[in-house]
Amino acid sequence: MFDFLEDYDVLGAFWVTVQLTVYSAIGSLIWGTLLAAMRVSPVPLMRGFGTAYVNVVRNIPLTIIILFTSLGLFQTLGIKLGSEDFTVINFRLAVLGLIAYTSAFVCEALRSGINTVPVGQAEAARAIGLNFRQVLTLVVLPQAFRSVVGPLANVLIALTKNTTVAAAIGVAEAALLMKEMIENEAQVILIAAIFAFGFVCLTLPTGLILGWVGKKVAVKR
Repeated sequence: MFDFLEDYDVLGAFWVTVQLTVYSAIGSLIWGTLLAAMRVSPVPLMRGFGTAYVNVVRNIPLTIIILFTSLGLFQTLGIKLGSEDFTVINFRLAVLGLIAYTSAFVCEALRSGINTVPVGQAEAARAIGLNFRQVLTLVVLPQAFRSVVGPLANVLIALTKNTTVAAAIGVAEAALLMKEMIENEAQVILIAAIFAFGFVCLTLPTGLILGWVGKKVAVKR
């Protein structure tokens, strides 16, 4: 029943999915944190940029963003992201598109965590002479991250599933291989079940582990 799998590198395709998820998650966490800092910044220009970015990017389909990175950045502007290999370029463009999209959701999750920190703590920090950056990094963000582990886990799970959109620009991840297998083989239901099981194996442990971590580090108020 599973003999046809010998002709396809299923594990390799899922490994590409894992790489897309990890690199995009790291980039989204960094850029999303910066966006959240902008959204609560006392500087109107930074607040305006953060608000505009989140509201615009969240309402653009991910497929359009991924296609723009390929058709707009690479094919039109010639941006190669430090490589001449077409496969590597597409992978990096997909990571860039996923970061641009996912960071908007990371920002909103983190901003909700910032709002849970009592205002009095920030005021006390300013009263002893800390500037905005110090208040944010030393007082507010550590507590905010502890309170949004659960929401960030949901964003990570959504990101794992969203990596399938990278198939639109030819990244050889799981969804692209599944499409190829369905076109070549008659085992449609079996193929779908295999890839569904693969994504469950990727996302279920993530949700369980981060859910447990969220309960352990939650701020008691």
